Amino acid sequence: MRVLLTSRGSRGDVEPLAALAVALREGGAEVLVAAPPDREFAELLGGVGVPHLPIGASIRALVKEVRTEGKAPRTSADMRPHVEGLIAFTAEALAEAAQGCEAIVATGLFPSVAVSHAVAERLGVRFAAAFLQPTTLPSFDHPPHPMPGWPLPPGVTDNRELWDRDVAVMNDLFGGPVNAYRESIGLAPLANVRDSVYTDRPWLATDPLLGPWRPIGLDVVQTGGWVLRDERPLPVDLEAFLDAGEAPVYVGFGSIPVRDPKEAARAAVAAARAHGRRLVLGRGWADLEAVDGDADCFVVGEVNQQALFPRTAAVVHHGGAGTTTTAAMAGAPQVVVPQIVDQPYWAGRVAELGIGAAHEGPVPTAESLTSALAMALDAKTAERAAEVAGLVRRDGAERAAKLLLDGKV
Repeated sequence: MRVLLTSRGSRGDVEPLAALAVALREGGAEVLVAAPPDREFAELLGGVGVPHLPIGASIRALVKEVRTEGKAPRTSADMRPHVEGLIAFTAEALAEAAQGCEAIVATGLFPSVAVSHAVAERLGVRFAAAFLQPTTLPSFDHPPHPMPGWPLPPGVTDNRELWDRDVAVMNDLFGGPVNAYRESIGLAPLANVRDSVYTDRPWLATDPLLGPWRPIGLDVVQTGGWVLRDERPLPVDLEAFLDAGEAPVYVGFGSIPVRDPKEAARAAVAAARAHGRRLVLGRGWADLEAVDGDADCFVVGEVNQQALFPRTAAVVHHGGAGTTTTAAMAGAPQVVVPQIVDQPYWAGRVAELGIGAAHEGPVPTAESLTSALAMALDAKTAERAAEVAGLVRRDGAERAAKLLLDGKV
């Protein structure tokens, strides 16, 4: 069996596909992952022996341009060339890569998923649209995310009404380019691009406790989170730092650049010191660096978080689905400083579960982080985090792989 896994997204989108690829390979399948060309994705996939098909331009460069240089599209007209460009550089590569495949699984940016859906339909192969957070999927339980040129209407609180309206939003933003591509390969245009691409049974790759799906809305297949087991040792100098004192606080924003990384680093250092804690600072896409030469702060690049987080007193992060899950599995109390899209949701879940604190707003200050850390470092929070760690599923990728291998897609 040959399977194509695709994503146009950050590490938080690509790493789960790597986990699924490993599980599929262990089940006897041949797997190819189509993902952005960034070196870290090539290294990630190469490290677990999964072939990588690089597609398009660097996603890291795009995210930096949008997040720190203020180049995010603000209207439907602004969005259109981005959508057309994404479809143009994705379509030919995916159509070629899908030859001989029996199934395609897609996640990431909607236009890329829509192309994968069209390719699967054209070839007559099975297709699954996978989502890494519940909030992207239509549900009466939460509103849709605002889209460029389409802010949520003020005063409307009925989620059913907002999701019905979202069909028009998605058609406006994506319908023209998606249907133009479909017609170019001999497929009929879609009247409702959102629901057609999402399919009748989309996959939700989140843990049922951390990111539950309440059965009001779509018929969703919740597999559990797709967690790639990381066996890499920690760097020797980091091990020495960890061994030299009590458990530090970890602060990092993963694949999210921040507007003022120097100020964010200063706030992190000040907050940790206010609680008498040492600090491990994750450089990440925010390019965080130490603010002074004091020995109580250690800066790391890409590192095995599954090995690091159990040795921390608390984890301060942006609220990506992967980091939230990794910290929860480690039993580490969390402070979530949400930046975009689904991250406020994960901040809310951390607070609701009692395993940490939701920081108010995306800009941390020394005062705000010190206050949030006080909650995370409380003994009761640590006890609850340890309890939840034993409840988080680790087999989501294996369950998803079995669905594919058994033909239940």
